Amino acid sequence: MTPVVSLPIADWNEQCSGSVQERALCALEEGSVLLLPRLAFSILEAEQPLLSPAIEGASKNISFDGSVGKLRGASVAAPEHRLLQSMMERFATSCKGLLINLFPNYRASLVQSRTSFRPVEIAGRQTSWRKDDKRLHVDSFPSNPVRDRRILRVFSNVNPSGQSRSWKLGESFESVASRYLPTLTRPVWGVSELLRLSGVTKSRRSAYDHFMLQIHDRMKSNLEYQATVDQAAYEFLPGSTWIVFTDQVSHAAVAGQYCLEQTFFLPVAAMRDPSRAPLKVLERLTGRTLT
Repeated sequence: MTPVVSLPIADWNEQCSGSVQERALCALEEGSVLLLPRLAFSILEAEQPLLSPAIEGASKNISFDGSVGKLRGASVAAPEHRLLQSMMERFATSCKGLLINLFPNYRASLVQSRTSFRPVEIAGRQTSWRKDDKRLHVDSFPSNPVRDRRILRVFSNVNPSGQSRSWKLGESFESVASRYLPTLTRPVWGVSELLRLSGVTKSRRSAYDHFMLQIHDRMKSNLEYQATVDQAAYEFLPGSTWIVFTDQVSHAAVAGQYCLEQTFFLPVAAMRDPSRAPLKVLERLTGRTLT
């Protein structure tokens, strides 16, 4: 597997050739990051004042939920609020068009989730170890169980000062799972329903979600693992966009400022090769059905 695969796409609505679609699909499902080095998301002149860390409130990032039209985490006056929401809506629309053109087989199954804007410098930012994305991890959502769905994300570096978005990429998901699976506890009967009824989770947490949350936490809390596991550094330049299954790829964002991100969910059954999904890897390793 090549950790980063570059694709010659320069337009968000580009009609991709069959060969590009095939290369992209194979690389993505195998666990590579798809890099589109020429695909920039343009910030309009009126939006330039939004490129400031001052617009972020107390949240980790600014998020927009297109399903209800709600913007959260921003500390701006009403005119800037509308401008920020418009920018994030435009990014969300661009990302959906990109994925539909690049992965036509996913079109009927993709579910668009939240859009986020990250205007604050990552390096030096203080947070709890569990929320520290500078540490290698695979994504899992504590309050929003994914069950039999994948987490597919599109990132775009919109930094106006030439600063890269610095990432680290770690070992394969199967290596991560094999390493930590012997230390994981099994779900306790009734707890997932209790979490749902009490509002801690939005839906019932599956056994798969239970294991993935533990893997996420084991990775981040293990400083020896963070220091010694095989890993490689990558610089995502301003004006570039990249696509990755963040539930599968061990990754860390260690430096950079001003990044847009769009999350999608994809049912495992919609993949060309579902056996590569973390759910299927964990089911094979545990010998159990986990959803």
